[in-house]
Amino acid sequence: MKKPSRDTISRMALYLRALQELSKARTSPTISSQDLAKELNISSDQLRRDLWYFGQFGRRGVGYSIESLKSKISQILGLNRSWNVCICGVGNLGSALLAYKGFKEHSLNIVAAFDVDPRKIYKKKSGIMIYPLGDMKKIVRSRAIEIAIIATPTAGALLILNKLVSCKVKAILNFAPVKLTAPPSVKLRNVDLSTELFNLTHFLSHGVR
Repeated sequence: MKKPSRDTISRMALYLRALQELSKARTSPTISSQDLAKELNISSDQLRRDLWYFGQFGRRGVGYSIESLKSKISQILGLNRSWNVCICGVGNLGSALLAYKGFKEHSLNIVAAFDVDPRKIYKKKSGIMIYPLGDMKKIVRSRAIEIAIIATPTAGALLILNKLVSCKVKAILNFAPVKLTAPPSVKLRNVDLSTELFNLTHFLSHGVR
């Protein structure tokens, strides 16, 4: 079977978020593909194509069970278990990520932070201890950290990446404004906020919708 695209996986995360909100707000236990698609401003055909990658969902004439679909998408996204995460770089962005409460709702546990500033070392931020880079291998192992978020300036990003790879972290989300590459054994996602904003300014400047 053809593998789902990155865009499909991103939409699955949006479906999960919508289902979680519907679970809190709706009185009906089911929802049609048309109504769920309308919640997300996409076509029902797109919704069905995305779900098709992962098997059969819903019943004709009945729709989808909100709780069942929510559970299955959580499993598809790997959120049926908890993941320990560390944040590297406790500047403005790193501090905001440490303070964000939504990670825990999705089984993502921020268990440690790392920084090079001696004024921050061995102090807590939003209840999370900040460690020096020299402690990284020990902390990654003892806390069973599998995912790392890089939130450093450009200058420190490559050093952090190399240390995380040597510590056998399995996946890295990079917010530093530089494109990093990692060995095939490590899943790396670069998120350049400036590039995303440039996309928006292009569309606004040229009247593209």
